[in-house]
Amino acid sequence: MVMTTVFTPSTAQPAVHAYVAWIKTSATDIALYPGYKGPGPSAMPRGPEMVPLTARTRLLATFNSGFYESDSAAGFFTNNTLYFPMVRGLATLIRYKSGAVDIKAWDGGKRPGADILMARQNLSLLVDDSLPTPKASNNALWGLTLHGAAAVWRTALGVDEQGNLMYVAAPAQTSQSLATILSRLHVVRAMQLDINPEWPIFVTYANHGAVGPALFVPNHNQISARFLYPSTKDFFAVFISKSAGELQPW
Repeated sequence: MVMTTVFTPSTAQPAVHAYVAWIKTSATDIALYPGYKGPGPSAMPRGPEMVPLTARTRLLATFNSGFYESDSAAGFFTNNTLYFPMVRGLATLIRYKSGAVDIKAWDGGKRPGADILMARQNLSLLVDDSLPTPKASNNALWGLTLHGAAAVWRTALGVDEQGNLMYVAAPAQTSQSLATILSRLHVVRAMQLDINPEWPIFVTYANHGAVGPALFVPNHNQISARFLYPSTKDFFAVFISKSAGELQPW
């Protein structure tokens, strides 16, 4: 249901590896949880701010989300709660009540419709129609980088033709090179998530009950138990599905 692999995107940089996780959406539920600071201040209840204890028996993976609201205004909707209004045109991960998952440019209103369980936006599409978008070549559009470097740790999430998700993290990437990696992986649309060395994280679990958490993305700024206690930033969790379109654990 979650498969991982590592490869070298460029022979010119043999020491640089891309970390890829493929998520079978027909057998999993992807959930979105606020942290106690991210995506940003809100009067709405923030939920557990970590993986709920009652759902850890079916936890498969956790990974980083997108920018703070203060850094890039974007929509955030989960557990029937709209923390920040949706912004037309922005890249959006959507989970529907039908059980389907998609990534697309938002074309709806400020609040998701009744058929949507979760929606998280971050910037514009990085890949569309299986190709890097024209904006991908303009590094300045994709967030402030540590010390102003063009090539930094970047993460992204794509969707393939079958509606499965693909998470990618890699160091020393520009927006264009990250989009090229995603295109080579045959995603049809993709969105950038967090960037810079502090934030990339993808955790897998060896057994039920969140036992044996392990960092798939080797980042010394993160620890494997990161989302098993209250998190600073919002994050995604992947669970074994009980039924299509069920509510996420809360």
